[in-house]
Amino acid sequence: MPAARIDISIVAPVYNEEATLPVFYEALKKVLEGMALPYEIIFIDDGSGDGSVEIIRHLARKDPAVRYLLLSRNFGHQPAVMAGLDHCRGACAVIIDSDLQDPPEVIPALYEHYRRGFEVVNTRRARRRGENLFKRATARLFYALLAKITDFDIPLDAGDFKLIDRKIIDHLRQMPERHKYLRGQIAWLGFRQTTLEYERQPRHAGSSGYPLKKMIRLAWDGITAFSNFPLKVATWSGFLVSFLAFVIILYALYSKFILHETITGWTSLIVSSMFVGGIQLMSIGIIGEYIGRINSDVRRRPVYIISESNGE
Repeated sequence: MPAARIDISIVAPVYNEEATLPVFYEALKKVLEGMALPYEIIFIDDGSGDGSVEIIRHLARKDPAVRYLLLSRNFGHQPAVMAGLDHCRGACAVIIDSDLQDPPEVIPALYEHYRRGFEVVNTRRARRRGENLFKRATARLFYALLAKITDFDIPLDAGDFKLIDRKIIDHLRQMPERHKYLRGQIAWLGFRQTTLEYERQPRHAGSSGYPLKKMIRLAWDGITAFSNFPLKVATWSGFLVSFLAFVIILYALYSKFILHETITGWTSLIVSSMFVGGIQLMSIGIIGEYIGRINSDVRRRPVYIISESNGE
């Protein structure tokens, strides 16, 4: 017997959200019932250490529309989202975090644009309530940089909260890279895309699962996944250092044979040596990052491992 049609899947990664999950579920449920569409809600627990798993199991027992995937450990936000997309069954899917910073009330507007023929409906944060000036400034700087160094359009200040068509999901599943940067991959695919603005809310409870270290790692994955700009920086730095060294050599020869002066220059020698060494180490590090990504893809380890699920 064929499975019932599902018009919209909600893909919601979870990490230590026991205080928020019940409120998020009720808000989401109210919105989806108001849309009067066949739907499913997929919670992906990314190795939570609190009571999130018990809450998810409870929701699944009382609501047949709730499905869950429990990952064997913390694999990260992007792999968790990909796990949900791999197992969702809807004609389209909405990716939304379960911390209530992305309001479920925006989902009907996303779906309305989807019905108009857009395969991707992005969201742009008009305001980032609850985020400090440093985080807002660095996010804006990162998106501006990424837009400059890539050869395709990535919506500025757009996160993972979006609606995507089934064909987008199918193409994402065909992408083999292990270092996921989904917002970049979705933009790279093309198709008809549009963007809605919304006001991002402060966290309902708890602390962010994306500290500065993880934000830097995600930003670096985005840059190295879609641009060779860091390699170009290493190359041009090498050319610059070589040019400066050539100028210094010419100056030393001029001083020796024309001015008949001896350059003592112990300090300048040490400084220039350390500068050249720093450029070399930086270049080796950048090349190593790209080689590391290749090595990770060649090993072809799974992006995530599911330890428990209530799905088929």
